[in-house]
Amino acid sequence: MAARRATGCHPPPSSGRVRDGLPHAPQMADFMQLRSSPASPFGRKVKIGAALCGVALDIVWADTSDPGDSLRSQNPLGKIPALLREGKAPVFDSPVILEFLDIEAGGGCIIPAAGEARIAALTQQALADGIMDAALLQVYEVRHRAENERSPKWVENQAGKVTRGLDAFAAALPARGGVSAPAHVGEIGLACALGYLDLRFAGAWRAGYPVLVDWLADFAARVPAFEATRPPA
Repeated sequence: MAARRATGCHPPPSSGRVRDGLPHAPQMADFMQLRSSPASPFGRKVKIGAALCGVALDIVWADTSDPGDSLRSQNPLGKIPALLREGKAPVFDSPVILEFLDIEAGGGCIIPAAGEARIAALTQQALADGIMDAALLQVYEVRHRAENERSPKWVENQAGKVTRGLDAFAAALPARGGVSAPAHVGEIGLACALGYLDLRFAGAWRAGYPVLVDWLADFAARVPAFEATRPPA
């Protein structure tokens, strides 16, 4: 399944089917499929990255809790996102998929090509992923455990990771530039982390981090795909 790609790191034309507010061409045999879910911040990273790289994806929802979902044969871990390609191994998870999309776009689109700029962007992506992981684990603790089985200390530990991660980003915002797209993977990751905290924690982070509030508003203005991929409340 070869990717349908526009040149110059721009989104593909808007003709055809639209899902998640993003343009998609009609379903075709050579079309890549992204297994994800509407609320996944990691899937949102990939959808934004694909829009910035001009790679069209057909999005197919997955249920990670369903043993019968084909996701478990596509990614043995049963995790999302996973990218399916005809005749080739699936690609997972989000950092590797974004690397793949950057290669498809010719390199240097959403990941700086080399040097300290590349290391910084990838490290920022890892920090943002860690914030999302810790936030998700707090959600799962409530969703999947009875109240008398929950561990307040464990939840506090996860919340501390989120706080320290936000503190780090507030003290040193991701530097812009180094890529041909309007944002790199570190910025995409931070935006999706903040978006997930808005979705699942009622935006409580905003009161303590005005610098990140301003940063996110600027990111949304630069990257229309952020609003286009906003998950349903």
